[in-house]
Amino acid sequence: GKLSGTVLIACNCDWGCPCNFNARPTTGFCEGGWVWAFSSGSHAGVSVDGLAVSLFAKWPGAIHEGNGQAFATFDEKADSAQRSLLARIVSGELGGPWGLFSKTYSLAEPRPASYQLDFKEHFTKLKIGDSVHLEMQPMQNPVSGAETHPEIVLPEGLVVKRASLAHSRVFRVKDDFSYDYSGQYTAFGKFDYTLGAA
Repeated sequence: GKLSGTVLIACNCDWGCPCNFNARPTTGFCEGGWVWAFSSGSHAGVSVDGLAVSLFAKWPGAIHEGNGQAFATFDEKADSAQRSLLARIVSGELGGPWGLFSKTYSLAEPRPASYQLDFKEHFTKLKIGDSVHLEMQPMQNPVSGAETHPEIVLPEGLVVKRASLAHSRVFRVKDDFSYDYSGQYTAFGKFDYTLGAA
């Protein structure tokens, strides 16, 4: 099956996030996550159009070094067949970026949550239950205060091939673990993935 939509990214790194370029995380460890809002997609006859999944984690070093802890949620609007598929997707069972991520952390059982997503590019706002709160705003030039709108292109990107970078006015996670990295890296972009066999 194919999946496409928009991904939101936020973490503890400084603006730009060196992990995008195979460098170490800004502070040596990674705490953050992703939200995938599906505009279209299906697998084995089950559609995920208009639904979303997310994954938030903490790793003691770089992501690829493993030993992370993560929790995953999916949009509670999903019916039972969709819930089952979304849980399989986000747990990595069907491949995509989740298949590789899943080797780097222990993941709690994916669970339903309410998603309030107001996607407005650099002014996007997101709440997932009481667990995640993200509000984006444009980055600003430190001298003039003018808004800046950089983008990155990652031809081999696992999660996203092209992303717009922003500033997290708010980025808080309060769940199996808690952190607050408001004022740090956030980004958004389009994704297109192909899932493995059913």
